[in-house]
Amino acid sequence: MGKVYEHITPELSAWVAQQKMFFVATAPLSGAGLVNCSPKGGDSFRILNEHQVAYQDLTGSGIETIAHLRENSRIVVMFCAFEGAPKIVRFHGAGEVVGREHPEFAELVPLYEFREPRLVLDKWAESQGDDGLRTYRQSKNTQSLDGLPGLAEES
Repeated sequence: MGKVYEHITPELSAWVAQQKMFFVATAPLSGAGLVNCSPKGGDSFRILNEHQVAYQDLTGSGIETIAHLRENSRIVVMFCAFEGAPKIVRFHGAGEVVGREHPEFAELVPLYEFREPRLVLDKWAESQGDDGLRTYRQSKNTQSLDGLPGLAEES
C-alpha cells in the first residue's frame, strides 16, 4: 500500500533532490484525448514549500503538458528510484503554466549549479536559427495532439 503525505517533508525533499530523472503526466478532459507522460531531468525541479513544486519545461517534441494544464490544470509528477532501495513518489495536483510573460517567472526560474555545459539542445536550437525555431514551434507547439491550444503563433 502506498503512503500518502500531508505535506512534503524534509526527508522526502532530500530524496527527491537526489533523483536524476522524473516524469510528468497530464491528460485532456476528453476521454478520447491522449494521456501524456514525459520524462524530465537535469537540475530543473524545485520544491518551493511544503505544498508546491515547480519545474522548468524546455522546448520539446510537442506541447501536450502546457495544453492540458491550460485546459484543466491536472498533473502528476512522479519520481522513482533508479538506485538504492525501491521507491516511487507522486505529486498529484493542479499545475499552472508560468511563461516568460508571467509576473512570477523571474522568481521561479531554477538556479543551477554549473558542472558542465549541456550542448545537445543548444546545438540543435542554434542549428535551427530563429526562423527555424519559429517554424518548428508553429509546426509542433501551437496545439496539442488533441487539438487543444498550445503556444500562440509567433510573427
